[in-house]
Amino acid sequence: MSSALASSGRNREASLIDGEFPLTRDDYQQIAGIAYADAGIDLGEGKASLVYSRLAKRLRALHMENFRSYCQLLSREEGVEERQQMVAALTTNVTRFFREPHHFEHMRANVLPQLASRARSGAPVRIWSAACSSGEEPYSIALSILAVMPDAASRNVRVLATDIDPNVLRKGDAGIYGESAMEPVPKEVRQRWFVPHGTDHSGKTWRVGDDLRKLVVFRKLNLIGPWPMRGPFQAIMCRNALIYFKEETQVEIWRRFVPLLAPAGRLYIGHSERLFGAASPFFTNEAITTYRLKEGPSA
Repeated sequence: MSSALASSGRNREASLIDGEFPLTRDDYQQIAGIAYADAGIDLGEGKASLVYSRLAKRLRALHMENFRSYCQLLSREEGVEERQQMVAALTTNVTRFFREPHHFEHMRANVLPQLASRARSGAPVRIWSAACSSGEEPYSIALSILAVMPDAASRNVRVLATDIDPNVLRKGDAGIYGESAMEPVPKEVRQRWFVPHGTDHSGKTWRVGDDLRKLVVFRKLNLIGPWPMRGPFQAIMCRNALIYFKEETQVEIWRRFVPLLAPAGRLYIGHSERLFGAASPFFTNEAITTYRLKEGPSA
């Protein structure tokens, strides 16, 4: 066999995906290593097709010819911004208003009445929406608060909304949503707390009203990095984000939630997630993927 044929055979063997931009195992391992180091995202080879489809768009936008050049950019100092864009591209931002409605029903029935009394006495109320995506989740929390306490915007009540992706944070901060995104929001709620904002390519758009907007603060945060906030939070929603992390990373993040929760604080997690590890003895499973921090010496 000629050296050229042998080289060609090795290249084919090393390639995970042959397409517009051939993706080799070396390229993939470098991308997976960066995703894990920067954001805790666990990318096994079974996700190669997803990674290719997401990042091929980045290569086209950067006018690059192959993943090798892209990986070289990621490894250089000037590639820091592109590393953030890569993580954003790999993050699945599936969200909608009142997604997994049982959590909001539980919050309205079991958490918010007591928090309303707390707020009216002048005490602060804080709820954290971790991995908030484009804002539908924290605004759903705020709408639930307003349903129980219509004057919440004039009280010391805030929803902290954090995400690693600056693109979705900008959308959440703008607070403008199309008709299809607004479908889960009841008409009377929409008319009271949103303002018509014109139209886009898909039809009518709505902007969050001033009282709703005052309740939500958006901040960039990497869940595997430092957490500058001290709490306490009366409730934390971290849903369908940790499924992308290795088990040891999940355990560590669950553990870090514990000291940030107020006594009897609630932790809401995603429908495909289960609390386990070092944090689990501190919680009581109160409802479907809803956990209550225990009070007393064990907490």
